[in-house]
Amino acid sequence: MRVNRITDEVWEIPTTEKSGMLVPARIYATPTILESMDSGVFEQVTNVACLPGIKRYALCMPDGHWGYGFPIGGVAAFDVRSGIISPGGVGYDVNCGMRLIKTDLTREDVQPQLDRLMTELFRRVPAGVGASGFVRLDRSSFNHVMTKGARWCVEQGFGWHRDLEAIEEGGCITGADPTTVSDQARNRGMNQLGTLGSGNHYLEVQVASNERIFDKETASAWGITGHDQIVVMVHCGSRGFGHQVASDYLKVFEKAMRRYGISVKDQQLACAPFKSIDGQEYFAAMNCAANTAFANRQVITHQIREAFAAVFGRSAEEMGMELVYDVAHNIAKVERYPEGDLVVHRKGSTRALGPASEQLPLRYRTTGQPIICGGSMETGSYVLAGTERAMRDTFASTMHGSGRRMSRAQAKKAIRGEQVQKHMRERGILVKAVSMSGLAEEVGFAYKNISEVVEAVDRAGITKTVAELRPIGNIKG
Repeated sequence: MRVNRITDEVWEIPTTEKSGMLVPARIYATPTILESMDSGVFEQVTNVACLPGIKRYALCMPDGHWGYGFPIGGVAAFDVRSGIISPGGVGYDVNCGMRLIKTDLTREDVQPQLDRLMTELFRRVPAGVGASGFVRLDRSSFNHVMTKGARWCVEQGFGWHRDLEAIEEGGCITGADPTTVSDQARNRGMNQLGTLGSGNHYLEVQVASNERIFDKETASAWGITGHDQIVVMVHCGSRGFGHQVASDYLKVFEKAMRRYGISVKDQQLACAPFKSIDGQEYFAAMNCAANTAFANRQVITHQIREAFAAVFGRSAEEMGMELVYDVAHNIAKVERYPEGDLVVHRKGSTRALGPASEQLPLRYRTTGQPIICGGSMETGSYVLAGTERAMRDTFASTMHGSGRRMSRAQAKKAIRGEQVQKHMRERGILVKAVSMSGLAEEVGFAYKNISEVVEAVDRAGITKTVAELRPIGNIKG
């Protein structure tokens, strides 16, 4: 497949490379990252370029790798009138996303209590497949969670009103309709608020040191001040609820495509016209799952604050535990661009609004939107800022993490979880995991070098690097 160089960070596959491509495919990567990408990325991003109503380009970010239908790291925007919506472009974990909480504590404050702190966090934030949280919901209250998202949690005392300003869409996406959600999805999600889940989901205690802050003005505006400051990062989504919503509508769309006269290159790209009844029902159900994910991370934040308060004997307010930002990286949203209203699918990619965007609260309009990118549990994670260029070139989108370079099965063959845990402890990182095999799946060498991935999007101008955060404690689902 011919890949043309546009710049050293942008590569284009022309429409002549595959029958049915309606737009070119563009991959953001350095030459080294491009060479290391699995063949599935090229096949899948060009398949996406064939979907009805797609605008401008099918995109893949430098953390891209093979996914279900769409590549992870994929971005695609479709006309709301003539285009489609596809669960494969959102992913099974609807509104999987990242949240960052700052503190006024330093490593010197926390290190002597780190073991106790991680034990308390592990106790208060359940992890693993099928784990249940402490919040008990009936059908009516779960409807409120689906429609109000994080706002419902704050109303119940699980957070502060100012938290909502630091969440994408204020933690509540409009258009959620609980009548579009199956009973099976409800049953899977009803008791999972405040839980991490499994796989690559985690809760991490990190350090912001002076030498790893690259844009002091922006970092300071977000409360990241360095001096070995402690911050907490959370990565999780809508749990079994979102998975069931995706599963339900994939079945619906697979049957409906013939009725709508849609053919796709891969059955995993099953879709429906956005304006159709099927498309609108999936969109409403997906928004229910997205709001539930915002609520899940909000309850987890409450539990993190409670754990810190229990260990350090001070209130969360006294320790300055403010939310820096919460942003989704698996979602479809209607956004306005020069082409008009578009359904922007981001799957393993993050919204990256630049400074002065009217979609941002005032507190972020001088800096651009914070973007939280998780690395492997053995390396660092990054905080980036959105740019005007991202709004022009990539439908305001950028990377979401380091991206896998090795499958979970390959990682488990290469190392045992006990070895990973021992090596990390020797390097000053305390890890608590539900299962040792799950820990082996997430070993650092199974992922790309996140610093190289960050450098690619920084050089491309679609985000600005603000700070790198290094882990000292990790809870793995």
